Amino acid sequence: MTSLDGFWFQQYIAFLKGIIKQTPRGALLIYLSDIPRLAANQHSGVEPLSFLMLFHSFLLSSVFVTLTCAFRYGREDLDVLGLTFRKDLFVANIQAFPPVPEDKKRLTRLQERLIKKLGEHAHPFTFEIPLNLPCSVTLQPGPEDTGKACGVDFEVKAFCSENVQDKIHKRNSVRLVIRKVQYAPEKPGPQPMAETTRQFLMSDKPLHLEASLDKEIYYHGEPISVNVHVTNNTNKTVKKMKISVRQYADICLFNTAQYRCPVATEETDDVVAPSSTFCKVYTLTPFLNNNREKRGLALDGKLKHEDTNLASSTLLREGANKEILGIIVSYKVKVKLVVSRGGDVHVELPFTLMHPKPIEDAIYRDGMFLLLCSIFTSQVFNVFLFSINQQNLTWSKMMNYNGPLIVFQLQTRRQ
Repeated sequence: MTSLDGFWFQQYIAFLKGIIKQTPRGALLIYLSDIPRLAANQHSGVEPLSFLMLFHSFLLSSVFVTLTCAFRYGREDLDVLGLTFRKDLFVANIQAFPPVPEDKKRLTRLQERLIKKLGEHAHPFTFEIPLNLPCSVTLQPGPEDTGKACGVDFEVKAFCSENVQDKIHKRNSVRLVIRKVQYAPEKPGPQPMAETTRQFLMSDKPLHLEASLDKEIYYHGEPISVNVHVTNNTNKTVKKMKISVRQYADICLFNTAQYRCPVATEETDDVVAPSSTFCKVYTLTPFLNNNREKRGLALDGKLKHEDTNLASSTLLREGANKEILGIIVSYKVKVKLVVSRGGDVHVELPFTLMHPKPIEDAIYRDGMFLLLCSIFTSQVFNVFLFSINQQNLTWSKMMNYNGPLIVFQLQTRRQ
């Protein structure tokens, strides 16, 4: 069978769950596989987003797809008189059909297999994401906040229109939010270490504080070990110690503002007497579950019906324009000594909190998500079950379905 009138897609036998969206009139239907809905930002470059679209060309004039990266810096319910607290950082438009010859890209392996199977109804296209775009970040709203949360997000929008500049109607379009994440670099930086010396009045010798971490890169949910060494040669007593993990979010828009938020804290009654030394390792684990009520906390881009985690550290490239990044996230461990009648002594240890690079797998290489856009007619077509793995693509007849389908297959391509 060479023609494709309609079908049902299964990305892999073990992963049948998905998310389905449709327009109010039911003219467009979107299906999203649960296998991850994101674009991966490697340290050497950003993986392109590759699609494959299938449809009956006699039903449509033109099909366009838009990828938008936007920074929302105000609550959605405050948008009035056509003014929105939103800044578009990147917008890319692609004419998916009819294809533009000069925009022809090199096909991925999955695209080649699908085109070979589906023939004339398959139309591939690809989004190239610039290297300097930010990752998806959401600022945690307060309990009474409504509307869309502030932060940086990415949106894919497919629509049928005569011209890309025409007004887009909901009945002819479908929107989907995706995430852009960045994985930890393979080579970590030097082990964080900081020290300070404090001289007190009426004391001949100083108080020396030294702190270090066991490594520079930590993964989400991983405990952080803080080694604290105190040499107290003064006549004062260290009454207690406070160790905290702090998140710093720099909002880069018109003016740069910084927000600090502790995400893990430990306060101990460890005492360091005069003319003595002290050494101990403290362990802290920053979790989002312990910080649900903190308004303005930076989180990794959140998808509907999914949980998330603390925002990953932003890796800045040399010469990068900070205004395009929107929100820059960093983390530090602060070690503070409370000294009797002498004030506080503290040091800060910067570190990186990120996701580990996932293990190479055929599922992640070959499939990302797909969009199904259904234009209903009175005709009845066959529906097929697709099974994709690293070696081949197969289908089998499942059921009958009213209406042809437009399908966008998004996948990653490892470099």
